[in-house]
Amino acid sequence: MKKLLIVFLICCFAGCNRKGTEVVVASKNFSEQVLLGEIISQQIENKTKLKVQRKLNLGGSFICHKALVAGEIDTYVEYSGTALTAILKMEPQNDSSTVFKIVHDRYLKEFNVEWLNPLGFNNTFAILIRGEDARKLGLKTISESARYAPQWIAGFGYEFFERKDGYPGMAALYGLKFKETPRMMDLTLSYKALAYKQIDFAAGDVTNGVIAKLDLYVLEDDRHYFPPYEAAPVIRSATLTQHPELREVLNQLGGKISADEMRRLNAQVDVDHRDVKQVAAEFLKKIQ
Repeated sequence: MKKLLIVFLICCFAGCNRKGTEVVVASKNFSEQVLLGEIISQQIENKTKLKVQRKLNLGGSFICHKALVAGEIDTYVEYSGTALTAILKMEPQNDSSTVFKIVHDRYLKEFNVEWLNPLGFNNTFAILIRGEDARKLGLKTISESARYAPQWIAGFGYEFFERKDGYPGMAALYGLKFKETPRMMDLTLSYKALAYKQIDFAAGDVTNGVIAKLDLYVLEDDRHYFPPYEAAPVIRSATLTQHPELREVLNQLGGKISADEMRRLNAQVDVDHRDVKQVAAEFLKKIQ
């Protein structure tokens, strides 16, 4: 009986039925995340003898976080502001170093998960309207858009409705009242819905490559509502104990992806429809 218990505990510690030489890399369910997951996967394959099992496009923040804590995956890229508000349920803060220290310390203490070096870009929310509307109405900030909101239809992704740094707080701070209750839609579809005039106001990602392609305009967050969203790999402490080489290998990506570079990479996938694996491989070759 004792032997069976020991075997069971070893199985759970190692991530259930996974092999000891295998690392599971996941991503959230949008293009930038899939691309970052592929970059991490290839970095591990190129720099170590470990095998990578990919679970890219796994789901939203909550799904990926739960899978990480449960040991179903080993690592994925998270954003500091998302961790602060959506996972830790804390109020938004604006200082990037403070936010990163909070999430680093709390994740280690509460989840046995470590934050590695930030990749180099801040993927904050982009509050979007059509470029033609911005030019016609002379709008530059979210505050200025509030007077036109009663004539507009808004559309947001599911997480933006639920998060502390999402729609309810933003609407309260800026006094936003729309023509009807904002529509809930898939984040990746909201860009085209805005461009094709199905909605008039949306929340996207500032590094998304289709923003320029679709002539969308990013309104300035002039009241500094959104916290910083520094992208960084999060990884289970147990995985680092088992494969300590991963710390150095993944930290080598720290500071290597600027916001402009991320936007360029995203555009290659979303606008030029290039293969994610090829885009990731070319990027890694470039930074070596």
